[in-house]
Amino acid sequence: MSAATLIIPVENQVRELDAKLLLSAAAAERGYPVVIGSRAFVHYAASHLPRGVYLAKSMRTLSDRMFGILRNLGHDIIGFDEEGLVRLPDDEYYRRRLSAKALTMVSHLLAWGRDDARVFRAFSGMPDIPIHITGNPRVDMMRPELRGYLDREVDAIRSKRDRFVLINSNFSEVNHFLPGMSETLQFANETDYMKGRVRYRVEIYRDFQQMLPAITRKFPEIHFVLRPHPSESHEAWRKLGAGSPNLEVINEGSVAPWMLAASAVISNGCTTAVEARILDRATISYKVHEDASFDHPIADDVAHSARSLEELEALLSKAAKDELGPRDDEQSRTRLKDCISARDGALSVDRIVDLLDEAGHGQAPPPAVSASTFAAGWAQNQFRTAQKRINMRREGHRNHWSYHTHRFPEVSAEDLQARIDRMGKALGRFDGIRIEAMGPYLFRVFG
Repeated sequence: MSAATLIIPVENQVRELDAKLLLSAAAAERGYPVVIGSRAFVHYAASHLPRGVYLAKSMRTLSDRMFGILRNLGHDIIGFDEEGLVRLPDDEYYRRRLSAKALTMVSHLLAWGRDDARVFRAFSGMPDIPIHITGNPRVDMMRPELRGYLDREVDAIRSKRDRFVLINSNFSEVNHFLPGMSETLQFANETDYMKGRVRYRVEIYRDFQQMLPAITRKFPEIHFVLRPHPSESHEAWRKLGAGSPNLEVINEGSVAPWMLAASAVISNGCTTAVEARILDRATISYKVHEDASFDHPIADDVAHSARSLEELEALLSKAAKDELGPRDDEQSRTRLKDCISARDGALSVDRIVDLLDEAGHGQAPPPAVSASTFAAGWAQNQFRTAQKRINMRREGHRNHWSYHTHRFPEVSAEDLQARIDRMGKALGRFDGIRIEAMGPYLFRVFG
């Protein structure tokens, strides 16, 4: 029998797509047919796909319904948490990110590292399912072996801006693309902790808004590039940068080449700090306000701290003279080792495909469900799809078409093929791996 189809949904294209293309190619190299695309359109097509293994990016309460449909259709589910690296304290993380019901439908869990695995195991609603420390494909894309893949984009970025400092904002909870989804408007449904955290993030958001015009005036010779979070509105930042000729607001492509091209990276409480450290870039945590209850230890432990505008300016002066390297002390190294696996040795994607093989998915798809169960799943998926397509037309709704294309702009099979070819060239792999469009925002990868 043929291998199970690997089904890979992508929510935020600039954050996830390259890493999941790498996983697609690694799986196709070993004989797995792969379906990859926008998460919304993967879900729409779920009832028409061959029985396979669905790679869930989260296991939230919002996943309960879709997981039930997938299982009724005969698909297996393996899961990891895309947000599991820089996360909330355990109690709040469990409340917001893990659903005991969703987890009963997952057969294997994948962890970024030992810390992530520890948190999974300590969840009171965790069923008896195996937890595998595989690392994350996003980290693969930052390993030295894949740097060649990024060279073309790094060169293109640098050709337009000689030296620049990258600023990554992470304020979707207070500056969301859809204003109604900003957590400042949802206090009535939140815990005291989350109310305090959102107020704290508002303060930091204001700190960044005040910092930007100050540093662009202080350093007219430095070009600054601000990349908003994939779920964030760009408009407020564009208005703020309108009077600064050396400030550019852009969210183009994966963040990795931008970090490699930059002289330094500024952020606060963001996975970007960790990614920049893995890439051996100088990264700065701008922290005028500090509160250990709300800060993220890993994001702070791998970055230089600037606790005032004056401290930030001093660090930027060093960066402008190439005198500011990555933070590389024992605390930083220990934190990375505990939180992120597969930084060397086998790639995370190969460890994940090993797991699929060990589970028997390389020999056959998951067992067929009964005709009545499949019929129920098919009907449920058609009804859900109809609801979601209606919501795509509702202004301000989380499923609105504008928000979908904001997070997953249209991309061609030719572009994705070129990306796989470049990955293959960097790794000396993936000869004969091909990708073709199956429909809007949906692609098939095969060997």
